[in-house]
Amino acid sequence: MQEIRTSRRVRRPGPSAAAYPLRVPSTRLLLVRHGESQVTVQRVVGGELTCSGLSPLGVRQAVSLRDRLAREGGLRVDALLTSTLPRAYETADLIAPAVEVGHTERDPALVEHRPGEADGIAFADYAARYGAFDLRAHPERPLSPGGESLNDFHDRVITAFAGIEQRFAGGTVLVVCHGGVIDVMFREYLGV
Repeated sequence: MQEIRTSRRVRRPGPSAAAYPLRVPSTRLLLVRHGESQVTVQRVVGGELTCSGLSPLGVRQAVSLRDRLAREGGLRVDALLTSTLPRAYETADLIAPAVEVGHTERDPALVEHRPGEADGIAFADYAARYGAFDLRAHPERPLSPGGESLNDFHDRVITAFAGIEQRFAGGTVLVVCHGGVIDVMFREYLGV
């Protein structure tokens, strides 16, 4: 579990804007990557069409986090948000009993990089069908037809988290999502 505290400054309207910026209350974000997924074990691209949830190890990982949170006690969150992919919401469902939650929600904006028609293809077959390429060198190229480019993915995730910060300003939000989503947010919040 990773923690990020956000704090954004908003300019006040008028001539004194630079001298007196309005501070938006910080939001505490707790980011959890889902447990190991069935699609990872099967070595296939697991998007919204083919994600089949957690592997047995993934279930044990989520239960281990739940048990840790229960032992530590006292974790209260204003919201528990999760991706709509089964591997994420199954993880959230398993850890939820150890967390005092004010609001729960599944949000499609929190899903992993959308693969398009590559959804369900074996990792070993991806390059032969769609060509190997460096995402960072070609951030406008989608993973496959109908999929997201790296830039589209980043924009979607950054927009989603800006909305989360606004909706839950001053609160604590537990987000169960994906490694790619967490990577985007660390890059955004740390400016890397």
